[in-house]
Amino acid sequence: MKKFKRILAVITAVMMIVAVAAGCSDTSSNADNTSKKTVYRTLDEIKESGTVKIGVFSDKNPFGYVDENGEYQGYDVYFAKRLAKDLGVKAEYVSTEAANRIEYLQTGKADIILANFTVTDERKEEVDFALPYMSVSLGVVSPDKKVIKNLNDIKDGDEVIVISGTTAETYLTENHPDIKLKKFDAYAQAKTALENGEGAAWANDNTEVIAYALQNKGYTVGIPSLGSKDTIAPAVSKGNRTLLNWINDEIKALGKEKFFHKNYEKTLADTYGKDYEEQLVVEGGKVKK
Repeated sequence: MKKFKRILAVITAVMMIVAVAAGCSDTSSNADNTSKKTVYRTLDEIKESGTVKIGVFSDKNPFGYVDENGEYQGYDVYFAKRLAKDLGVKAEYVSTEAANRIEYLQTGKADIILANFTVTDERKEEVDFALPYMSVSLGVVSPDKKVIKNLNDIKDGDEVIVISGTTAETYLTENHPDIKLKKFDAYAQAKTALENGEGAAWANDNTEVIAYALQNKGYTVGIPSLGSKDTIAPAVSKGNRTLLNWINDEIKALGKEKFFHKNYEKTLADTYGKDYEEQLVVEGGKVKK
């Protein structure tokens, strides 16, 4: 009888250990699922709060930057102001860097990202893109003393400056892994590095490098178009359908009043002139073929 009781006690103890272990496993699994869950506010929640949080650049003139008065300005900001107005709420600008854009959406730090966000298949897996409002491709700017007109001009010891988390970094990494990249998180850092001779060239959206060359003597965009032509669009958290649908409807409505052409003329014309307007602007979400 005593032997039976000892066996029963052992079996009971083993079952308790298994149960505890299973419980710990479930808790760990739930914790992992919780940590990966995307946080977002629906359209109604944003309206009820009275504020929409929009991620924009603070150092990427003329698309998103802070002026001498501490005010956000630029092409993306002009659009952001209109979104907030038509939502009937106040715009809260959230300064972001290229590498933080997806994270800011997934953690709820921003409701919408309007930071020159190029649409890619990889990014579509993590965020939802609305209709486009701009066309873009990659470009390469370099000093006049040694203009890079072809990627073959880049020597073995040279480095190309890129911003972490941008399509330029992805394109060069995937298609030209032999080219050494010098990566920075902020646009201001990349520009300073180019000016200090820390790289043979700077690869980025052609809109950015063209603007840089026009505003800074001694630099030339030797490669104005690299890779495929892409689009820039607003992004929201994955699954936030109510906000996404509203933005799509808004872009279509704005297209009827030629809003993005007005935006270009207000914020970009001083930099690019009229020559680039039809090439860059996408009106009403319809990309020209």
